[in-house]
Amino acid sequence: MSEKTELDETTTRDARASTTPPSEVKTSAPVGAGDGGSGRKEAEASLWADAWRSLRRNPWFLVSGALLVVIIAMAVVPQLFTSVSPHACDLSQNRQAPTADQWFGTDIQGCDYYSRVIHGARNSMIVGVVVSAGVFVIAVLVGLLAGYFGGWIDGLLSRTTDMVFAIPYMLGALVFLNIIEDRGPMQVALVLMLFTWPTSARLMRGSVMSVVNSEYVMAAKALGAGHVTIMRRHILPNSLGPLIGYSTVFIGIIIGAEATLTFLGVGLQQPAISWGLQLTDAQSYVTSSPHLLLFPVIFVGVTVFAFMTLGDAVRDALDPKSKR
Repeated sequence: MSEKTELDETTTRDARASTTPPSEVKTSAPVGAGDGGSGRKEAEASLWADAWRSLRRNPWFLVSGALLVVIIAMAVVPQLFTSVSPHACDLSQNRQAPTADQWFGTDIQGCDYYSRVIHGARNSMIVGVVVSAGVFVIAVLVGLLAGYFGGWIDGLLSRTTDMVFAIPYMLGALVFLNIIEDRGPMQVALVLMLFTWPTSARLMRGSVMSVVNSEYVMAAKALGAGHVTIMRRHILPNSLGPLIGYSTVFIGIIIGAEATLTFLGVGLQQPAISWGLQLTDAQSYVTSSPHLLLFPVIFVGVTVFAFMTLGDAVRDALDPKSKR
């Protein structure tokens, strides 16, 4: 074969390779980069499988997960931990110190304090989970639209986010909750949700902007994929990691915020049972009955610690760039 013929064949092969569609090139792309449904599902399965393997090797994930299993069980089925009714009280036995029969002593109403602390987990957990779930949904919608479309949509949503972010959420919650007469878990959760979503929305927007100009997104646009398809298949799977990690941490933050607001007198109200209400009742008896303050503080601290540690582990597993 002559040199001219070999040169012509090489040129032809190079031309064909340069015009090969992105969908036919086998690459190790991020989640959603493949056009085939099976390839996309395999990539997603690989992402979550890698994250799960990383979590199982993290001792802090195992410790925090075990703590949260116990705390969630307390909130859902408190009868597993105590058979004593939290409403069975005897005023003649008020503020008794811990004994072998009453592990945490009694409160100012003469109720078994151990039972009250166990049952107090439910309302605190409801507030934390509801706020975190609601903020997650808002953050995904606002951050995804702002980061993907940009332009005036990004400007409008970002300025709205900045306006809410400029109000300290504790101050805003104090003002709004102070004018609500009947404050149950849902009322407290909705007010906290109103003032705490901007941080998550900004985090989601930044995560979306980091992937919106990626090659696989550009390829999907070139192949005629619609905005909804691109956001669902390509943007979301590759940008949710940081938000999922932060949302787990955020549950612990909100549980602490609920206890603080209730301690300040604008959170949950009687006859509800929560750790914040127990701290409120204990503030006048810190020196004479320190157990009234000690046990709710321990449970609030352990719960916040468990959620924040779990959130850090999940964030590192889903977003390797965040690892040190």
